[in-house]
Amino acid sequence: MKRAIALTMLAILVACCRKTAGEATQQHWQAPTEDTTASFEVCLFRPGDYGSANWRIPAVLCLDDGTLLMTCDRRKYNEADLPEDIDIVSRRSTDGGHTWSEPVTIAAGTGRKQGFGDAALVQCTNGDVVCVFVGGNGLWSSTEDDPQRSYVCRSSDGGQTWSEPEEITAQLWGSRATNATCRNYKGSFFGSGNGLRLTRGNKAGRIMFAAAMVRRTGNNILDNFVVYSDDNGHTWSVSGRAYSGGDEAKLMELVDGTIIISVRQSGARGYNRSSDCGQTWGTQGRWNDLTANACNGDILRVTAIDCGDSSNLLLHSLPHSMNRENVSLFASHDEGQSWQHTMTLFEGPSVYSSLTRLPKGGIGVMLEQNPDGACEIWYKYIAPHDLPR
Repeated sequence: MKRAIALTMLAILVACCRKTAGEATQQHWQAPTEDTTASFEVCLFRPGDYGSANWRIPAVLCLDDGTLLMTCDRRKYNEADLPEDIDIVSRRSTDGGHTWSEPVTIAAGTGRKQGFGDAALVQCTNGDVVCVFVGGNGLWSSTEDDPQRSYVCRSSDGGQTWSEPEEITAQLWGSRATNATCRNYKGSFFGSGNGLRLTRGNKAGRIMFAAAMVRRTGNNILDNFVVYSDDNGHTWSVSGRAYSGGDEAKLMELVDGTIIISVRQSGARGYNRSSDCGQTWGTQGRWNDLTANACNGDILRVTAIDCGDSSNLLLHSLPHSMNRENVSLFASHDEGQSWQHTMTLFEGPSVYSSLTRLPKGGIGVMLEQNPDGACEIWYKYIAPHDLPR
C-alpha cells in the first residue's frame, strides 16, 4: 500500500513540475506530505512567460526562516546583456520550492541604457536581504561619465517588498573611490548568484560580494575585488585586488576563517585566498581539476566539522564540459584543495547556476537550461540522501 501511495505521489509531482510557472502558481497544489525528502524539479520561467521573450541570470537563497528567495533577469525583448532594457524580478517559496509566488519587480528597466541586471543576494544578521546589481550602460562601453552603475536594494520582509534602488557606484570605483587602486577602473559588475555573510572570526556578520572591474587601459582586462559592508549593507568598502585577469566570481568561508574566491576562467578555474576576512589576498592559482567552459557558477558549503558535522563538504556548480552544457556539481572534502565531479544536474545545453542549502540539509539549485536555444529557469531540489558524501 505504501509503495502504491509513493508511486502515485511521484506521478503527481512529475506532472506538476512540467507545468509552466504561471500554471503551477494557479494550481495551488500542496507539497507531498508523506515524503518531503524526495528530490524534485520545477520550471519557474520559460521564454514568453509573463510577456518576456527571455529569462536569465538566476540567484537563489534560503533565508534564515527557511523561505526560498530567487531573483533573475527579465530580458523582455531579447537575450542580450545590458545596455538592453531588462528588469530584475524575484519570487518566493515557503514550501521548500514546490510552489512559488508571482514575480515581484525589484528594479524596472525603462528603455535601452535604462535597464538593470546581474543580481546577487545575501541575508544580513539583522534579517534584511540585500540585493546588489548593475544598470545603465554596458560594461565594455562604461566610462566615468556614462557608467555601468552599481546599485543595492534591501528587503525587510523576506523579499515580499523592496526598497528603491540606491546607487553605490562612487563607493566602489572611479575617481572618487576610497580605494585608490579602484580609481584606475572604468566599470564594474557583481558576480550574480550568492554573496557571503561571514560566520567566523572577529568580522562575523560582514557581508560581501565579488565584483569584476574593467581596467581603463589594457584591452578591457577584468580584475576581481571584494565589495564588503560591516553595517548590513548601508556603506561599502572595497578590498585589495583579489584576482588579476578575472571575471565573474564567488566567495566562500572556510572552517579556519580563510575566505576563498572562485573565478570564472576558460579552462582551469581560478582561485585565491584571504586570511584577513577578504581585505587582502594571496597568490592566485588555478584549479586544474575544475576545468570548464568560461561560465558563471556557484560555490556552497554543505557541511563543516566546526558546526558538528562529521566532515567538511563544499560543492561547486559548473559545466562539466568546455562548452556551456552538462552543468554539474563538483565536490571538495578538503576545503577547496581538490575537486571531483559527482553529479550532472542537466545533460545538454545549460549555463548559469546558483546554489543554496536548505534547513534539513538538502540543497536548492537555480539553473538555466537551454534545450531549445532560449533559456528556461528551473529550480531543482536535491535531497540529503542524493548529495555526494
